[in-house]
Amino acid sequence: MSKKVLLTSFTTWLPHQKSNSSDDLLREIAQSPEINSTLLLTFLRQLPVDIQQASDRVIAQIHSLQPDIIVCCGMAESRLNLTVESLACREQDVIKTWVDVERLIADLSGVEISHDAGKFVCEGLYYSILHHLKTQQLKTHCIFVHVPILTNSNFPQIQANLTQIIYRMMNLDPRLLEEVGDLSELTS
Repeated sequence: MSKKVLLTSFTTWLPHQKSNSSDDLLREIAQSPEINSTLLLTFLRQLPVDIQQASDRVIAQIHSLQPDIIVCCGMAESRLNLTVESLACREQDVIKTWVDVERLIADLSGVEISHDAGKFVCEGLYYSILHHLKTQQLKTHCIFVHVPILTNSNFPQIQANLTQIIYRMMNLDPRLLEEVGDLSELTS
């Protein structure tokens, strides 16, 4: 049986933005017959740029779908590469993803790791989901990926990298998980 994957993206939040690159990327992945014929993907696109509303919608979808994997995506206009976030913060509380992101992206060109999810709605959503998974003791693996502005020249590599990350998470090797005894140890 295929693993269930939930992918999320946001709408725009500033007047100059014609679209959100994270949503544009997921739209293209959703329209890819090759990807959709091999993966069981559910898309929750164009989330509102509001931490509580976005978190409520994603958590409701988690309860309904019971995904094995969650890949949240957001736009980072100032970044040049696809960036996987290692953790999320809310005030002094820090929660790390239990996916070993260094191993996950080790040989992918044009993908970086970030330890700062941006202190905005992206980090708020990521924190809310990781906190929910931890407190509910769900075994769902979750990462947050920031997508740079998409261009004709960078799009093919970014789409290939995100697709590869999804496939790797689908076939999650135990080495891609942090060495953790239980989920309560994931906070610092």
